[in-house]
Amino acid sequence: MRVGLVLGAGGLVGGAWLAAGLQALAEETGWDPADADHLVGTSAGSIAASLLAARRPFSSAESGSSHGASAAWAPPEIIELSPFRLHGGLPRFGLGSWSLAFATTARPYRHTPAALYSAWLPAGIFSTDGLAETIRRAAPHGFDVHPNLWVVACDHATGRRVAFGREGAPPAALPEAVAASCAIPGTYRSVKIAGRHYVDGGMYSTSNLDVLRDQGLDLVICLNPTSTRELSSGRGPLELVANAVRRQSGRRLGSEAKKLRARGTGVVLIQPGPEDLAVMGANLMSPSVARRRRVVEVARRTVAEQLRGPTARELLAQLPRRSSASRAASPRSGGRPARRPTRSA
Repeated sequence: MRVGLVLGAGGLVGGAWLAAGLQALAEETGWDPADADHLVGTSAGSIAASLLAARRPFSSAESGSSHGASAAWAPPEIIELSPFRLHGGLPRFGLGSWSLAFATTARPYRHTPAALYSAWLPAGIFSTDGLAETIRRAAPHGFDVHPNLWVVACDHATGRRVAFGREGAPPAALPEAVAASCAIPGTYRSVKIAGRHYVDGGMYSTSNLDVLRDQGLDLVICLNPTSTRELSSGRGPLELVANAVRRQSGRRLGSEAKKLRARGTGVVLIQPGPEDLAVMGANLMSPSVARRRRVVEVARRTVAEQLRGPTARELLAQLPRRSSASRAASPRSGGRPARRPTRSA
């Protein structure tokens, strides 16, 4: 059985939700998400996918934590990440991408609303260098750690989607690819790779589920923190904006899922519910570590409940289970031998 795992965008808070979701997925199914034939990550999802591919622990049992195997736990690279490092260069004034601004003005129907938004915002004042350093330490083998680890970013000049790590994509080192995938326009500076500037892959789609549509997979599991099964009841300005983003993200996710199902691929969609939204809040870039810990505690339970639903349970029953012996033998210390020819890492 060939399986794909897609981890969507979601900021610092969404990253915590993803970590809990991966722990719940492993515990409920007995399947190791790192064994997916394809791993696709966007923005916060690219961090989680990289850590997963490098076999960093996503549960208290694997981490050797003293809190016990049943405790909600997440990698420190996600929970303790502090990405707000000021860019050291001179400030840049004007539009973030003049070429994309002109393109979205001339042919707005060819671009997503987020792409238009990213073009007209100024260059961000924060650097993604700290994030790149985190990935460099946690996943020292780079892309070579997994045969199909794809990190989605957007070309800031054209708005086109690029899946770094995929055959035919521009050559990139994993730390820089993840940094680009997380470079939110207006907040972070774009990341230069192979002579071009790239920004957050969520500007194209928060999920990018459809990059797997022609891979002949039997099942694709998508955890997407920015959509929802039920919108927040909050009526404040931030909540209204967050609901609009979640509504758009959900529509896009549903459309992408249809493309895969039309090709005979089973799709399981996991999204935050009302309890998750209550603790996640409207600001997914909240720097609060306490909030992220609370999100992990709640999401581990709520995602497990979704996985027990009849439709998800039927599809997930096909996943190969790993024996306790093979799980114990699986390396979780930051990398595994490459399973393909060496390339830029």
